[in-house]
Amino acid sequence: MRPLDGVRVLDLTRLLPGAYATLLMADLGADVVKIEDPRGGDAARGMPPGYFEILNRNKRSATLDLRSPEAAAVLDALVSHADVLVESFRPHTSRRLGVDAQTLRARHPRLVYASITGFGQTGPYAERAAHDINYEALSGLLMASASNASTHDPPQMPRMLVADVGAAMNAAAGILAALFQRERTGAGAAVDVSIHESALSWLLFPAARQLVFGGDPGDNVSVHARELPIHGRDACYNIYRTADGEYVALGALEPKFWSAFCEGVGRPDLIPLHDAQGDDQARVLADVRALMQTRTRDEWLARFSGIDICLTPVNSVAGALRDPHIAARGAVVRQGGSAYVTTPIAVTDATTDEGWSGARRVDVRPAPALGAHTDDVLRDAGFAAPEVARLRERRVI
Repeated sequence: MRPLDGVRVLDLTRLLPGAYATLLMADLGADVVKIEDPRGGDAARGMPPGYFEILNRNKRSATLDLRSPEAAAVLDALVSHADVLVESFRPHTSRRLGVDAQTLRARHPRLVYASITGFGQTGPYAERAAHDINYEALSGLLMASASNASTHDPPQMPRMLVADVGAAMNAAAGILAALFQRERTGAGAAVDVSIHESALSWLLFPAARQLVFGGDPGDNVSVHARELPIHGRDACYNIYRTADGEYVALGALEPKFWSAFCEGVGRPDLIPLHDAQGDDQARVLADVRALMQTRTRDEWLARFSGIDICLTPVNSVAGALRDPHIAARGAVVRQGGSAYVTTPIAVTDATTDEGWSGARRVDVRPAPALGAHTDDVLRDAGFAAPEVARLRERRVI
């Protein structure tokens, strides 16, 4: 039995944030039903091959034209058999379609209603259109990722949709918290998740001094006292090119790791310079960069095998998927000619080592075809076959 067996989720969302939030729940056992527009479905179906399939495994698909006058009664019947509804419309759109929290929870007080929107349900930006890059820009995340914010280096564009994924994780946590609260009170709840604020929440370390000690919010944090050495300017925490053109990542933040590294590369003279500042640190970094190019990546990894210094290869995506630790953990499931990265949450009683190792071994159902489960879902909600046929003829489903 999986933790969310018996929980039914109606997923009205589009694209990444909602799909990843409901994927987390589906992998934990929830029955996730994607409610899609009959005229093409989730826009992710039109993205490059693989995107929709990765995000929508272990789910079912039912079609419903929410703009149809008859859709409200159909959705109401579906909600009456659901525990959770997740949507991602802008506030005015959800109200126009009649799928807003006030409308649905008034009729279904046990419903856990989750809204994942760009800017939340309130505030001056609530109805703005935006994408991940805009949330990262507004939140300061893009500038915080610059190699040197204090000298106004250009912001870096991450290839990952950081704000979207962060919002999905926050939404899943909020939904699970609301379900737990319902177990104690009997009442559902509305969960409001802002993608913009999810991006802002990643700034705990870059904004730590301003948040805790105050100061001008416009100041760049890096002009203050020394930060954690995690921005590419310190030798102990950096990425190094090796003799064969590959890369290794060194995370020797603690003095014990830095000392072991310096001894291992034959430069004990660098040990006292772990926390060097300014030009002294720049010289240490240049020395280590030159040194790391004297051997291949595998030679360096072999040199430090079994020694704790936090040195790892910089894997390609393909290399990461082939990593032996990933294989041993069962983090990638191969099924039906495809591979899936499993949800990184293992829930088990852990009374034995076998309990740990088997916790994430789950069967994977491929992403559904558009509307593949419409008839089943409507039958579960009490619709007889003639009524389903009538709704299909009228193009409501």
